[in-house]
Amino acid sequence: MDFAESTKYLYSLGNEVLAMKLGLENVRTLLTALGEPQNNYLKVQVAGTNGKGSVCAFLNSICLEAGVKTGLYTSPHLVSITERVKINGVNVGEDEFAQLATAVRETSEKLVADGDLESAPTFFEQVTAIALNSFAGAKVELAILETGLGGRLDATTAANAEVAAITRIDIDHQEYLGETLEEIAGEKAAIIHQGSRVVVVGEQDSEAMKVITSFSTNLGVSPRLVEKCVRTTCGSGWLKFTTEHAEYELESLGLPGWHQIENAKIAILAAEMLQDHFPISAGNIVEGLTNARHPGRLELSGKYLFDGAHNVGGAKALRAFLEEFVTQPITMIFGAMKDKQVAQIAEILFPKADNLILTQPDNSRAMTAAEIAGYAGDAKNTIITVDVADALERANVVSNDETLILVTGSLYLIGEVKRLISSC
Repeated sequence: MDFAESTKYLYSLGNEVLAMKLGLENVRTLLTALGEPQNNYLKVQVAGTNGKGSVCAFLNSICLEAGVKTGLYTSPHLVSITERVKINGVNVGEDEFAQLATAVRETSEKLVADGDLESAPTFFEQVTAIALNSFAGAKVELAILETGLGGRLDATTAANAEVAAITRIDIDHQEYLGETLEEIAGEKAAIIHQGSRVVVVGEQDSEAMKVITSFSTNLGVSPRLVEKCVRTTCGSGWLKFTTEHAEYELESLGLPGWHQIENAKIAILAAEMLQDHFPISAGNIVEGLTNARHPGRLELSGKYLFDGAHNVGGAKALRAFLEEFVTQPITMIFGAMKDKQVAQIAEILFPKADNLILTQPDNSRAMTAAEIAGYAGDAKNTIITVDVADALERANVVSNDETLILVTGSLYLIGEVKRLISSC
């Protein structure tokens, strides 16, 4: 398959979430058939509700500063599927991706034909296998894996990462993970296993923390708790993190927003744990935190601000950023998936919009703009659009040179807007 054929094939496997089959049996069988590529390098797996992508970005940046050869696997992508698989900070090439996808497809189809699998592995399972195989081929020293959904039954967990990190846990994806914070925490804590060397735990509500620490203790893994291990102080133009090993002072984090301090703490502790394996210096940690980038998360590009605030925690973080740092009028383009807490997100974000433009991303899970409008309440200047292209056009019409156009609610929406802007 060439790149176009490989992406068409992967998308034919069904929607990343709707066609998802939670469980590790299929992906483990696939990885075994591929020669267990995940056993060729050290691995860090990051789970959580909010911030896991940012922790991955911080940690990858730190390791690159230290000269560690890294593989980074994240999801979802914004514009190209190749964004999900990075080697030393660079997206895997389209030709290489196509070759990897072809190998994984052929292996998957043979497993089905031989009766070793009842059905082909899902989109996410096959892309995870592509990433792990890519890292082995590139001879990376460290793979940083962002959990897709939950943890216990997520395909990335089949890699058996030696280092686990868990960001703040909140209510999200209840239909898959459970209705209570304790149930959701249990699903995410299950990335910890008997082979785990360490688990770094971010700040948590007491219910989630109790579940995580209990899970770790039962497996004989001593958790490193951010709230006990990292102290933060700051002043005008400086920020300092202090651990039992070192002090890290910098002017600002590469990822904007006060909520990123929590994520930076997790990355610092994870990096300190990796010092047993790689020559990561305090200077590398400072430079990595300073230079980290994470597209689609408080990403300012000209007159556009992109932020994938797709749950309540993300919406609160975005609202806090807007109130502290944004003084100009805001035109908000908003779209969301059907399984999100849109009523609560709307209550948090919509009052900040001077113009509210509702739209529907090109995704089978997306809510219609009319459905979202039911949560708009008294929002000012609400416009319902037929698609994202229409929304972008209307946003530019109602905005002037002083207006910030905020694109939020879904990373799928952000990706679609980015593609439209780049094609202009």
